[in-house]
Amino acid sequence: MYRNSFLKQVLLGLIVVVFASCDKDFNEIGTNIIGDDHFDFDSDTTFFIKAYNQKLGPVASNNLAINALGIYNNPAFGTTTSNFVTQLELASGNPIFTTIDNAPVIDSVVLTVPYFSRLSETSSAGVKTYELDSIFGPSLSKFKLSVYESGFYLRDLDPTEQFGVQQVFYTDKNAEIDSYKIGDRLNNSTDINENDQFFFNPDEIRENIANKDGVVKLVKTVPAMRLHLRNDFFTQRILNAPSGQLYNNNVFKNYIRGLYFKVENAGVSPGNTAILDFKKGKVTVYYKQDARTKEDDPATTSVNEEVIARLPKTLVMNMTGNTVSMLNNENEASNYLSFINNPDVATGDERLYLKGGEGSIAVIDIFDPTDVNKTIYVNPTTGAVLPSDDENGEFILAPGSNGVSDEIDQIKVNKWLINEANLVFYVDKGAMGNALQPERIYLYDLTNNSPVFDYLIDNIVNSANPKRSKTIFGGLLEKETVAQGERTKYKIRITNHVRNLINKDSTNVRLGLSVTDNINNISMSKLKNPNLATDKAPTMSVASPIGTILYGTKSSTSFPTSENGKESRLRLEIYYTKPN
Repeated sequence: MYRNSFLKQVLLGLIVVVFASCDKDFNEIGTNIIGDDHFDFDSDTTFFIKAYNQKLGPVASNNLAINALGIYNNPAFGTTTSNFVTQLELASGNPIFTTIDNAPVIDSVVLTVPYFSRLSETSSAGVKTYELDSIFGPSLSKFKLSVYESGFYLRDLDPTEQFGVQQVFYTDKNAEIDSYKIGDRLNNSTDINENDQFFFNPDEIRENIANKDGVVKLVKTVPAMRLHLRNDFFTQRILNAPSGQLYNNNVFKNYIRGLYFKVENAGVSPGNTAILDFKKGKVTVYYKQDARTKEDDPATTSVNEEVIARLPKTLVMNMTGNTVSMLNNENEASNYLSFINNPDVATGDERLYLKGGEGSIAVIDIFDPTDVNKTIYVNPTTGAVLPSDDENGEFILAPGSNGVSDEIDQIKVNKWLINEANLVFYVDKGAMGNALQPERIYLYDLTNNSPVFDYLIDNIVNSANPKRSKTIFGGLLEKETVAQGERTKYKIRITNHVRNLINKDSTNVRLGLSVTDNINNISMSKLKNPNLATDKAPTMSVASPIGTILYGTKSSTSFPTSENGKESRLRLEIYYTKPN
């Protein structure tokens, strides 16, 4: 008995491995089958699918993992200006500033935020050349950047919710936060590349810095935003701070409420936008203060007397407090506005506009909602109804609704074994023009604001390049050659999602589609104004400044075709095995 049980377990394990292999690469299906005439392999792309646009409006944008900063001009969508505000936190609380003969004096104050970059070359002299990543728009394009002290307090908790939940701030907060800026801008360097004509500089940073012993050394760091801030402001607010205001960060974040990064057109170029990890940013105050040291007597080699020396010191404030990303859309393209303001909910849209930030997503329904038949499990000879676990039965269709799409019921009756199921989206290159394409789009369960099952079981993680994670699940930008030239597309695998609909009677949830800047991050952000489709959007869509235009599903539209006759229309394609 035990041996028989063991053999059954081994057989079950082999079956699981085989079907898992089917998920990984459909192209291998059937290649090793010889002399088996009991099954046929086939595909179908005629299933019902409907997709339409959904405008998002203002979205919660506080404490994003990454944030956009700059101006991005996209003729297919419009112009988006991305501003930013952050709290500062003392790296060490309650600093002591010593005055013996002279008061401490600031040498310089430097704000740094590292860029996403990769090393491309190192010269024989040791000079490193970098390429910046996550820059959208013409490289080295300039805009006006002003950094102000912010008087707007970024609360941790929401007082309207009895301080029981996190305070939410939305992307439309810019006008209000701008009204709270205090005084003149802090980055008033005579170097206009740090303010009036700022650009994202890809050069390695090389600077001479004195250590705690006063020894000056050359320090080389990766490319970063590097702004010199006003010494007089930090002398007054830091070195001469009222007693107790620097004691800890709870007090400090109310004393200096943060920094506001304001972006404006410089009038010399169209500008561009970068994605930045501001949490790695900091403000460093370099200053000198008196210190008591011992001086040796050369004649006796013993300590001779105590002297006063001026030693270099640093005080660091990290950008690790609460943050808000503020977005302003202007000059929006008429086609884009037409589609997102007037979606064809009934029959689907002919174009799908996915835009990050305060943008838009697509809503997708698969399988025809018609439900006039139901499946029952019967004895094929007598027609008697059997329990579903009876091995001698089979599904047949019968009149009557069962809350399941008739298309799904028919697949059960046909005894199809689903090998692979995909959603295939083609890019409307004519509408996009030369605009930058997102490397990745994200399909999710819109009904429950959660990932679909195929996402969850894909264990491929690429921490160095998050856009290359979950590659079995898909959603990456692909290119294919056709008679008319080159087409670009995104393919997303929903094999297990479809299997669950057929075999486990899972609910046929509505699907959402968005751009994403990090497929590893599946968090959702609240909409300020919930709509009929949803009350949230993927957080990594909020962080992305770009978008794409995809062919939709409107039945009355004639879509471009390739040489094999396949339309560019959005389609659900299913590969299956069936008994012959």
